[in-house]
Amino acid sequence: MSDPHDQHDRPTFSRDGLAVSRAVALALAPVIVPQSRELRERIPILPEAPGPWRGATGDKSDAHPVRMLVLGDSTAAGVGVDDAAAGLGGQLARALTEATDRRVLWRASGRSGATARDLIGRYLRPALREQTTLVFLSVGANDALAVRSARGFRRDVAHIVDRVFDAHPDAVLLMSSLPAFFRFRGLPEPLRSTLYRHSQALEHEARDLIDAHPRAHMSPPPPPYTEGFFAVDEFHPGAQGYREWADFAVADALASPVADLLDD
Repeated sequence: MSDPHDQHDRPTFSRDGLAVSRAVALALAPVIVPQSRELRERIPILPEAPGPWRGATGDKSDAHPVRMLVLGDSTAAGVGVDDAAAGLGGQLARALTEATDRRVLWRASGRSGATARDLIGRYLRPALREQTTLVFLSVGANDALAVRSARGFRRDVAHIVDRVFDAHPDAVLLMSSLPAFFRFRGLPEPLRSTLYRHSQALEHEARDLIDAHPRAHMSPPPPPYTEGFFAVDEFHPGAQGYREWADFAVADALASPVADLLDD
């Protein structure tokens, strides 16, 4: 849930402020590491949604459906819901069908806790074997939690993007912005602000990379999370959260420079 006092007060950081985000996190390690440990002990561990992580929306007579791959971490894995169709993949497909009348054949690949490096090492190659016209990438939260370097994260995202278009040159890639950690009320300070600063450093690098690609687009920062957005752990989206996220991401994509490519 969001703090109503935070709704219009998104912290901003200068380029120099983002550049030192990892150093700040490491300097605060004696404080935030115990906070992180206590948080892990307190937050309930939610399972991934049961399989199969695939489905379809829209009219079966559509001869040229959108073939969508959702690739990522716990959000791709549907943590927070007990039906994959209510998770990110299913909700993105629903939102895209409702907005365009296109049939969407969707599937998801990834793992709860996965970093960008994990996706490269274990999930990317097999996920790209099937025909794909749209990739939705949701990654970075765990890289921020692990205090990965911004340079390393950029390198990993670049690798993912390159492999996607090597395998599917005519696909479109959408990447989600990172979570607005400063609105996660369950995170104590200084962990909350430190995590948000570093996540923004990672997002800055990814956005710079994605914006330079003619067939890729990155979502803007999300709007304030609504009451009921989060699952019981107050960290992952629940069914309402995934629905709102999907509606936001699809509306943004259809208003972006890659919108025409989605009709190909």
